[in-house]
Parts: sequence; structure tokens; C-alpha cells
Amino acid sequence: MPTSQPGSAQSTAAFFDVDNTIIRGASSFHLARALHQREFFSTRDLVTFAFHQARYLAFGESKTQIDRVRSRALTLIAGRSVAEVTAIGEEVYDQVLALRIYPGTQKLLDEHLAAGHQVWLVSATPREIGELIARRLGATGALGTVAEHEDGFYTGRLVGDMMHGRAKAAGVRELAELRDIDLDASYAYGDSLNDVTMMQAVGHPCAINPDARLRRFAQDIGWPIREFRGRRRRVARSGVSTASWAGAAWVVGLVLRALRRTLRG
Repeated sequence: MPTSQPGSAQSTAAFFDVDNTIIRGASSFHLARALHQREFFSTRDLVTFAFHQARYLAFGESKTQIDRVRSRALTLIAGRSVAEVTAIGEEVYDQVLALRIYPGTQKLLDEHLAAGHQVWLVSATPREIGELIARRLGATGALGTVAEHEDGFYTGRLVGDMMHGRAKAAGVRELAELRDIDLDASYAYGDSLNDVTMMQAVGHPCAINPDARLRRFAQDIGWPIREFRGRRRRVARSGVSTASWAGAAWVVGLVLRALRRTLRG
């Protein structure tokens, strides 16, 4: 459990990755589904997101893959209202994401807040969505990918780098300077190797629900590991296979339904 010393709480922070650390799976996929339902983009685009989700559940994160998918997503929301996308995000949180939060991570986050620590979410998801999730969890705030917008509408371009990999560590250090956070006294939690640089930036790193590569890395250097997925690693491989095939089956079903609608038309 996080501890707090007199006079130090305000300079201590806990940094949490979001996908597979706080929320099971990729939060952006569920947002993409909701946007597809509102005809923001085509079935073909959603199939791309769905394959990404299935691969993510099966094998963990791939920076190249994430960069490609999120770049495409930015293009698809160009010209859309920030307020509209945020409102849809609120619905997605209430209907989907809130049900996918790991109770163990929620408890850990609450313990940091009870200790008087700042709690920040650090995610490649758009900053507006990260801040929405942070508000719902009672966290201090969020660092996320900044999608450029002008007069309340997205332009389809990024401001700076995607909040991923080394950019997470840079964001954490910049925030520490602005907020007078003692990084040596702070905590960081992540599930993949892409979170390592952020975790190395603090004095108390911890792997949560780690993929195979982060698990090996954490074991090699002696980082603590916490498992909140409800299954031990001895059955995790079976669960990964099920998730992957389920995701693939869902994609096939989606394509077949789209083809049937086209033929009827």
C-alpha cells in the first residue's frame, strides 16, 4: 500500500497507464465502435480497429501498430466537434469502460488518493478522453495525446508527439517540474515495455497485468509485479487465445453483416 510521510504528500504522485492497467483492453477501440455507430467512419475502418483490439489482447502493444491506427483515427475525426466526441466518450465510459475497470487497480488508485498523492493517468488516448476517465475515477488529471483543434473542431493533426513510449517519460518529467513533484518519491504503473521509460522515471515502479516482455523485464531487474486480471499466468495463455479468437470471430461477423447489407441494397 502506498505510504505518505508528513510534509511529503503534496510532492508525491502516482502515474497510471490506462489500457490493460486500469481498463481491460484498448479503450480507444470502444470509442471507435461508438463513433462508427454514429457514422463517423466506415465498417472497413472499424474492422481495422477490431483487428488491432484482437491483436492487442493476444500479444500486447506494438508501437508501430498503435501509431498507424491512431493516425488513421485522427484523420477520421477531422472536422468533428470536440464537444461531440467528448459527449460520446462520456457514454462509452458509462456503458462500457466503467464495467471493464480492474477492481485491484481501482483500489490501488484510491489508496494513493487517500495518502494525499496526486494521481495522473498517462495514456496515448486523446487527452479529452483521458481527462474524462480521470474525472470519473477521481484522479488529479491526465496526460494524453493532444489532437489539434481550432474553434472547437478537430483538424486531424497532432500537437507534439503521441503520448506513448518515451513521450510518456518526457510528459511525466515536464509535469513534475510544473507541479513540484518529487519523482524519486513517486510511483508509476504500466503493463507493457512501452511504459518502461515512464516507470524508470520514478522511484517506485510497479508492473500491473504485465505482458510477457514486461514481466521478464520486471523480474530481471527486481520490480514488483501485481496481477489484477483474476487469472494466474498458468491459465493466461488459454485466456489470450480465447480473446484473440473471439475478436477475430467478431470481425468476421461484422464483415459478413456488412456484405449482406450491401447485397440487399
